[in-house]
Amino acid sequence: MSNAAAVSPKDSVKRRPWLLLYLYHVVVIIELEIMKVLKDPTEILSRSLQPVIWLLLFGEAFSRMKAVPEAGGDYLAFLTPGILAQSITFVSIFNGLSIIWERDMGLLQKILTTPIERSALVLGKMLASTFRSLCQLGVVLVVSLFLGIHLQWSLDRVAGLLAFVVLGSAFFSGLSMVIAAIVKTRDRMMGIGQLVTMPLFFASSALYPVSIMPPWLQVFAKANPMSYLVDGLRGLLLDPAYAHGWLDGMVLLVAALFIWALATRQYPRLLT
Repeated sequence: MSNAAAVSPKDSVKRRPWLLLYLYHVVVIIELEIMKVLKDPTEILSRSLQPVIWLLLFGEAFSRMKAVPEAGGDYLAFLTPGILAQSITFVSIFNGLSIIWERDMGLLQKILTTPIERSALVLGKMLASTFRSLCQLGVVLVVSLFLGIHLQWSLDRVAGLLAFVVLGSAFFSGLSMVIAAIVKTRDRMMGIGQLVTMPLFFASSALYPVSIMPPWLQVFAKANPMSYLVDGLRGLLLDPAYAHGWLDGMVLLVAALFIWALATRQYPRLLT
């Protein structure tokens, strides 16, 4: 038997360069998370109703009231990126529920005994949440097409749109892991998740421009990561004037890296 044939698959994995092995672990976690979602697609279907309701009911009503003249006369178009950002936030922030469920079922304890580094585990779960967000993106785009909302399209805009979806999903998914490590129960996670997401949503530029907010709320909105997600999406889908150039992407990138490090440190607290 040759030496190549004598090497077991386990040994071949161990002999991979550290970076390749790290990325391999991240991809494995992403695959597992996506398989978990596909086995029970009812979650995706139920959450897909939320952006539909917001655009059909809230959007149609407020567009007729001309409540936000700063929207340039087309409030539905102005609202669409905001609802997309809301959907990304909501589907990602409750990712912590699945982490607590894994702990309660004993799966988390088994995963942490594997050679997978904690940071790779957390990064994989953060990036896997993008799958749910991409489903929400598809729903919002289909509804906007049905409503006759004119959006801008080009290859660079699509690439930027995907990048913002990934960064936004990763940040809010990582934030949910940090919250899950603190509250440790599903009931508390549901309550704290709502308590976090609603102020982030209403104190952002999702529904109205920051310029019409009172000064004290503008300060909060400018420190709100969701505002940068909304502005980045709005600049890509509508008019670059809504965005802040590279600032929106850089803020989300720094926020995602910070929350990744924090979630990696907090993750083992779920077991205590």
